[in-house]
Amino acid sequence: MKSHDFIGIARMISEADAQTRERAADEVTDHLGAYTPAQASALATLLAAAAVCEKENSALEAELHALIELTSTGHVGLEHIAPLREIVLADLPPQLRDYVSDLLEG
Repeated sequence: MKSHDFIGIARMISEADAQTRERAADEVTDHLGAYTPAQASALATLLAAAAVCEKENSALEAELHALIELTSTGHVGLEHIAPLREIVLADLPPQLRDYVSDLLEG
């Protein structure tokens, strides 16, 4: 992926607006084959950090789904998604708990 496009997605992931973050996570999954290994791992790290701070369940679900898809590329390791350990699973709806658990269990 060209640097300009990569930076655009990275900026959207860190936007204040939840809908923009959700849309960014969806875009991440739309371009899985376009990322270099470094871009995939950087996006995963950024999405994991965003997920820890996420207050909107729909955006969180999109972020977690994007993380699952990114891990399937083989370029994302547990160290990239380690921030997810900060999430209190009991505070999440059951479906989102499963996403986080699946990601951390590898």
